[in-house]
Amino acid sequence: MDQVNGSAVTEFVLLGLAQSLGMQFLLFIFFSLFYVGVILGNLFIMFTVIFYSHLHSPMYILLANLSLVDLGLSSTTVPRVISDLFSDCKIISFHSCMIQMFFIHVMGGVEMILLIAMAYDRYTAICKPLHYLTIMNPKMCMLLVVTAWVIGVIHAVSQFVFVINLPFCGPNNVGSFYCDFPRVIKLACMDTYRLEFVVTANSGFISMGTFFFLIVSYIFILITVRQHSSKDLSKAFITLSAHITVVVLFFTPCMFLYVWPFPTKSMDTFFAIVDFVVTPVLNPAIYTLRNRDMKVAMRRLSRQVVSS
Repeated sequence: MDQVNGSAVTEFVLLGLAQSLGMQFLLFIFFSLFYVGVILGNLFIMFTVIFYSHLHSPMYILLANLSLVDLGLSSTTVPRVISDLFSDCKIISFHSCMIQMFFIHVMGGVEMILLIAMAYDRYTAICKPLHYLTIMNPKMCMLLVVTAWVIGVIHAVSQFVFVINLPFCGPNNVGSFYCDFPRVIKLACMDTYRLEFVVTANSGFISMGTFFFLIVSYIFILITVRQHSSKDLSKAFITLSAHITVVVLFFTPCMFLYVWPFPTKSMDTFFAIVDFVVTPVLNPAIYTLRNRDMKVAMRRLSRQVVSS
């Protein structure tokens, strides 16, 4: 399926996840169920926050935006994977490939900043409770959300402008079930060593730096709480454990995909599936199961939907 050298590439070939019909059916069920969970779970959180005024606080507004990003991130790849499972020729057009890469990195960049904003929100609520409403006012909350989306777009554009103008003349096999900058860059008909380093620094090193920054900030919060009151330590740990779990689930695959890529495609595929399928469906469960206000509001919304 590789393009003949000397001709411009108009489409790319994606990697199939399974060869046997039985495995294809298993993957179809897996991806379909998880994607339905991603849609229902994240939409439920978004509607719950929108329709209940007592949830219009910075923590829940940031959570609703995180749900929107998780839904968008999963939607960039999973529907395509499901439709390609039983297809012999897994072809994606050049423009569709570029669009997919762009939105993957927009959503990934936004989620990265939102997790930082949520860490700052928890730091303010736990370490400076008397000043929380003053610091995390509606204007600050809106500024954090807008900043997250602006940085997400800048993060994607800063890589996209280089890749879109690269010469592609073959081969055109991406070697993965989705398009991403590191894999597509390798297919360009030129020396891309410097550009690959830029992508690694942009996506990989930033992900790694942000991950360690967030973990250190959560440890700092727990140490600060322990110094003031050992009784509040367990309560703070329960609150932060959900955030720490989400951070580990999101950043671990990113670091392995962009900084320490595995030599085997199976491990790369595993971490990509975790990022696009597993994490977006676990985030709603992690945040709602440990939050009493969200559980109460979601039960009320469920009763209203059923009764109507």
